[in-house]
Amino acid sequence: MGPVLAGVLQLLALIAALALAHKPLGTYMAKVYTSDKHLRVEKWIYKGIGADPDTEMRWPAYVRGVLAFSAAGVLFLYLLQRLQGHLPGSLGFAAIDPDQAFNTAASFVSNTNWQSYYGEQAMGHVVQTAGLAVQNFVSAAVGIAVAVALVRGFVLPHSRLRSSGGTPMRTGDLGNFWSDLVRGVVRLLVPIAVVGALVLVACGVIQNFSGIHEVGQFMGGTQEWNGGAVASQEVIKELGTNGGGYFNANSSHPFENPTPFTNLFEIFLILLIPVSITRTFGIMVGSVRQGYAILATMATIWVGFVALMMWTEFSHHGPAFEAAGGATEGKEVRFGIGASSIFAVSTTLTSTGAVDSFHSSFTGLGGGITLLGMMLGEIAPGGVGSGLYGMLILAIIAVFIAGLMVGRTPEYLGKKIGSREIKLAACYILITPALVLVFTSFAMALPTPANSMTNSGAHGFSEILYAYTSGSNNNGSAFAGLNADTQWFNTTIGLAMLLGRFLPMVFVLALAGSLAEQKPVPVTAGALRTDKPLYTGLLVGTILIITGLTYFPALALGPLAEGLA
Repeated sequence: MGPVLAGVLQLLALIAALALAHKPLGTYMAKVYTSDKHLRVEKWIYKGIGADPDTEMRWPAYVRGVLAFSAAGVLFLYLLQRLQGHLPGSLGFAAIDPDQAFNTAASFVSNTNWQSYYGEQAMGHVVQTAGLAVQNFVSAAVGIAVAVALVRGFVLPHSRLRSSGGTPMRTGDLGNFWSDLVRGVVRLLVPIAVVGALVLVACGVIQNFSGIHEVGQFMGGTQEWNGGAVASQEVIKELGTNGGGYFNANSSHPFENPTPFTNLFEIFLILLIPVSITRTFGIMVGSVRQGYAILATMATIWVGFVALMMWTEFSHHGPAFEAAGGATEGKEVRFGIGASSIFAVSTTLTSTGAVDSFHSSFTGLGGGITLLGMMLGEIAPGGVGSGLYGMLILAIIAVFIAGLMVGRTPEYLGKKIGSREIKLAACYILITPALVLVFTSFAMALPTPANSMTNSGAHGFSEILYAYTSGSNNNGSAFAGLNADTQWFNTTIGLAMLLGRFLPMVFVLALAGSLAEQKPVPVTAGALRTDKPLYTGLLVGTILIITGLTYFPALALGPLAEGLA
């Protein structure tokens, strides 16, 4: 079997698996976030944290819950790293330096999982499990909660959907953040993670709390490695679109990803919730066809990017590439070019950031594809929760553009899109590019950060552009040639991750509140049908045009210049 055919077959198998999981998981998630009942374990958690899950929240209260919980997470994870030397199971590792501890805390709380450290040489068992793994669960649950709150903004007040029983929802209510958070962890992420971890352990991923010991090498000699609860962290890093690896080599390490099957399974975990939540959206708004329209938009972009990536990596010219059957540098031979291309596209079109190959070693155009995937806003299908609310923001923009074309007040799902809604959507779209381009310009202009570049020219610029694109979009992957473990990069990328995560959430929840306060308008013959292929095409075009106009100059200086050289 040729490598191209093998890649295509893996792609088809992945699509089939996602298609089978889409309906049952999407329907289950809709039930989770509209149920009136609390599980017993959930009641214990509410009592422990002092939260009333039956209190409905308007958008300012929901925002305060998101920010307060996340701020507490940053502080806890920062202190845990600074005290590591005094904790049991530290494996002899010292406390993490202040700038790196801040960067890591911001990274995992913001669902980015950017890592400027070597996991197997820096983090002990307690920090890995009680700190990083826990944040993998709760940061993902926060993203889903915000997405669900936005969906409620579209369906309220004419629908009585709510996050819990108790007081009926008023106009402008978005549910209860604490209820949405706890349900996301208890009913969704933990059950799937348990099953997924068992699959990974059965396939060879390690799961233990051993200390540092010697491991034999195939070519002779030994190497020191520490063990860890790798399988349990690996599954939630993919399922929650987090991405932080237990080892520096991330998902290219055989302890994290030993076989072609586990590689495909991990890609499946990355895409599972972002793909299925489109059905959740369709059920909650009362039209499954609306969910299919969003899914079709995501799938069109994802399949197109995978096809382009395979073409660039299989067809690159040159004697070395032709002899090897493609651009094999930086890719694991046990996975091959096809599987590595699928993984690279999936991890950068979601907010995952896990890697089974090194993106810096991709061809110039291949590296540009990974960059562009993040610059789209990671919406195809995007991160857990963040992909859906990012796509819905762009759906609003597309409806607005269509309204301008025909001279009609734009409407989406029975809600009018007025000046306030467009301003909030515009702020959401502009904040991330502003962070990326401003931080990149400062890093290129100042001598200290520029000294961290291993490469000069277009590829060196791409390294820094990739770093801030990854941080601001909460992705976490990196071009390997940049030394990001400096005070400048730890601090600025940390700030970019926090601002890139929580400022957009504020705009999303403000938009949800604005929509929830509106009375629904009846659908008329002149209304734009947003569940038709025509609208899907308009939405895809809107996404590509907005991204192209925003980032094309930067891409032209980096990956495009390198790829066309």
